Amino acid sequence: MSVIGYIRVSSNKQTCEHQHYEIEQFAEHNNIAVDKWVEETISSRQALDKRQLGQLLNELQDGDILIAAEISRLGRSLLEVMHILETCLNKNCQVWTLKENYRLGNDIQSKVMAFAFGLSAEIERNLISQRTKASLDNIRATGKKLGRPFAAQSRKLKLSRNTKKVKKLLDMGLTRYRIAKIMDVKPSTVSNFIQRMGW
Repeated sequence: MSVIGYIRVSSNKQTCEHQHYEIEQFAEHNNIAVDKWVEETISSRQALDKRQLGQLLNELQDGDILIAAEISRLGRSLLEVMHILETCLNKNCQVWTLKENYRLGNDIQSKVMAFAFGLSAEIERNLISQRTKASLDNIRATGKKLGRPFAAQSRKLKLSRNTKKVKKLLDMGLTRYRIAKIMDVKPSTVSNFIQRMGW
């Protein structure tokens, strides 16, 4: 029997440290040794077979325990969470989540709880998505444009203050690579700028 700590964050801006700490504290408090850690930075919207979790599910052995900080770390949709839990049940493995204090075993109560937690997580995400969409719609309704202003972006790219110079170099027949050298920016920056200017 092995105890596996599973940690997932959806972007490089997030860190695994908090989830790692939570699982470590839980294990220490319950006198459990975590035998293996699986950490990944990937959106749960990615197919399960493209995530380390998919490989982990294939490798689970009878009696293993999979620990996650919360059930949403396993998957975003109800069907995916149910599939993951069903796979673990069929392998006689347990799934423990800390936030929900959930212990999945091979019994009907566990299956009902798995369904309830998966459903509540999906409803919560849908509500957040709806609130975000409504907020963006309200901003658009006031006439405000979303996203970073073009001028601000151009200044960052070092080209907006040199529009005439870039146009002149382009008209002289210089390649975008050569213009990038002169302007001390990346060739892709020049290409994006020219495309935005419609030249």
